Amino acid sequence: MLASANRHKVREIQALLADLPVTVRALAEFPGAPDVVEDGATYRENALKKARSAADFTGKPALADDTGLEVDALDGRPGLYAARFAGEGCTFQDNIAKLLRLLEGVPAENRGARFVCVLAFVVPGGRELVVEGELRGRITEAQSGARGFGYDPVFFVPEVGKTLAELSCEEKNRISHRRRALDKARGFLLTG
Repeated sequence: MLASANRHKVREIQALLADLPVTVRALAEFPGAPDVVEDGATYRENALKKARSAADFTGKPALADDTGLEVDALDGRPGLYAARFAGEGCTFQDNIAKLLRLLEGVPAENRGARFVCVLAFVVPGGRELVVEGELRGRITEAQSGARGFGYDPVFFVPEVGKTLAELSCEEKNRISHRRRALDKARGFLLTG
């Protein structure tokens, strides 16, 4: 049970777990599932809150993530608020536009950033696991690439020489912050 309403994230995690003998179902498949307010002070708190709520509601093991983008020149912002950086109801493009506006004039060497993904896996009435993955890169001055979602068009990954939006799903899934977190949880997912 994947505790996320973000269809992009659901597809990405399903692809990342495709080689495991598990069936990944999305929260949308469970009518009446409660909306969880992400009001935690940390990624960990938000991920656990979502996973616990989904596990309680469905009676199934639940996986939830909280992901953020931390930009060095902005003292770690947008961080926890990456999805709503430009305000409630904003789009991916609104967030990117605000980020690029705030970084105007900042040289490339000072545009370092990292994607952080904290995953929480909760078994109803049982065990819990929380893991973290990160991907370092830098924020570009302009968007490049048409794949991915969120900040992918402006997140340049030096190890591959491209933005995340210029990579195929398979290429992104080999290096992403979500992949790095899931790799740490694979054993637990199989035995949870």
